[in-house]
Amino acid sequence: MIYDRTQLEHKLQKVLSKHRYQHTVGVTCTTIPLAMNFGADVKRTEIAGVLHDCAKAYSEEEQLRMCHENNIELTEVEEKNPHLLHAKLGEFLAKTEYGIDDEEILSAIRWHTTGKPDMTLMEKIVFVADYIEPGRTQAPNLDKIRKIAYTDIDAAVFYILRDTLLYLYTTNPFAVDQTTKAAFEYYKAIFKERDNKEEM
Repeated sequence: MIYDRTQLEHKLQKVLSKHRYQHTVGVTCTTIPLAMNFGADVKRTEIAGVLHDCAKAYSEEEQLRMCHENNIELTEVEEKNPHLLHAKLGEFLAKTEYGIDDEEILSAIRWHTTGKPDMTLMEKIVFVADYIEPGRTQAPNLDKIRKIAYTDIDAAVFYILRDTLLYLYTTNPFAVDQTTKAAFEYYKAIFKERDNKEEM
């Protein structure tokens, strides 16, 4: 199915804050060259970028209520840290409110915050684009990650996960999602395997 980016953006612009909408445009525009570079489906990846934060139209309290009302399964960490909910709820809203039935797009929205082990190419692109889009200025090692994102997407995923966990362990260790930890261990293992092969 072909989705209309302009129509989706017009709908989002009505419900997202100006700052959040600008971030959404930044992420969307970042997914395009990444998708072209790595051979992903550009149009479908672009749509995942457009809708990745669609649940941010609602407050954290509303997101928690909506997850409960729609029987969206939550972990204990998510219950206590509602800022993590927008990805799961976003997947649900993309399907029910924005008419997306492409499972790969929905999955890219679902995992764009925590990441997960063995992500698809589209999932990795949206995950990375969310971190490196032009409006981001505060994240550590941004310049380094922005450079490697276009040559080694797995390396970009690894460094984002590493820096995210370092930040969370320092500021709010109770907000560390187990899936993020599992994703980090998965991509760390890929790096170790590479190192071992290079030494052979």
